[in-house]
Amino acid sequence: MITTEVTVNELAALMKKAAGITVDPQELKQSAESPFDSFGLDSLGLLGIVGELENRYGLSLPPDSERCKSPREFLDLVNSTLKAGA
Repeated sequence: MITTEVTVNELAALMKKAAGITVDPQELKQSAESPFDSFGLDSLGLLGIVGELENRYGLSLPPDSERCKSPREFLDLVNSTLKAGA
């Protein structure tokens, strides 16, 4: 069973890797309800993060993943999918 969940720190690292956007994990955590575009992440960048996670965990994320508006919404959806797919 996969007990892994994507953390705020991992999301910040993925934002850097997939979209070239550097975000302080603490700032991301404190502003988790803020829209992704306030961090400079657009839908294409989010799509890159979704692809990274799908490759990492070997499962497809829901189509809604790339439409999430905030880090909190995204992490909740991704982590519930990982738990369900485990």
